[in-house]
Amino acid sequence: MQLLDGKIVSQAVKNELREKTDQLKADNKRLPHLAAILIGNDGASETYVASKIKNCEEAGFKSSMYRFNTDTNEDTIIAKIEELNNDDEVDGILVQLPLPKHISEEKIINIIDPLKDVDGFHPISVGKLVQGLPTFIPATPYGVMLMLEHYKIETAGKFAVVIGRSNIVGRPMSILLSQNTNPGNCTVTLCHSRTTNLKEICLQADIIVAALGKVSFLTADMVKENAVVIDVGITRVEDATKKSGFKIKGDVDFENVAPKCSYITPVPGGVGLMTIAALLKNTYHAYIQKNNS
Repeated sequence: MQLLDGKIVSQAVKNELREKTDQLKADNKRLPHLAAILIGNDGASETYVASKIKNCEEAGFKSSMYRFNTDTNEDTIIAKIEELNNDDEVDGILVQLPLPKHISEEKIINIIDPLKDVDGFHPISVGKLVQGLPTFIPATPYGVMLMLEHYKIETAGKFAVVIGRSNIVGRPMSILLSQNTNPGNCTVTLCHSRTTNLKEICLQADIIVAALGKVSFLTADMVKENAVVIDVGITRVEDATKKSGFKIKGDVDFENVAPKCSYITPVPGGVGLMTIAALLKNTYHAYIQKNNS
């Protein structure tokens, strides 16, 4: 069993980007710029955005953070996004999800300029992804693909099972694994809460991506020997022994599943770190696209 170490792979991505931004700086060119919008004070969202800002610095990017109170009205957020859309110094815009209930997630995503949609959630980005055209790929599935590529895991002709059908992870993950690319070329089954024979399907899988947000859902009796298991789950579980008061758990029963795997991602230290690395790559692509157009 080999760990798919998100720390190693994400650092490799950041080092590569840092070389490029150092060259831009040497050439007296503007640096890539990511703008983040955070609404409310959700603990997990605070952590994610702070990490994204820190990683921007490591990659040599410029970053801006815009905070709004939970009760901020929708029009105010839309006005800020439109301002950033029109700012030629901003390459990528991300609005941290989830949003307060009174703000329409669909409306907010749709208002972001598709050329700055580094989260890859805009319908234009999704449409291009489905058609196999160059586009911004949602960061978590993109991060998984970067990890498979880094570790040179053979995917062509393999049977992959994706558990979870969210627009953020499950659906785009199934599309990427099935595309005529390397990594890719898998035969993919997308499973969800209404799948009746999930265990039997998983036992056939060479690759399993667990992305449903249920702690330790994937158990050892659902995984065949030498499978590759990717755990996308990040759930905070109360733990009085931790200084933070919680620990992070994944969707996979790691302790019992890991011995059966050829490769497996840990939580934390796996896909979460790759999500941010992929977001940085998307931001750099947005910068290049703008400056080469």
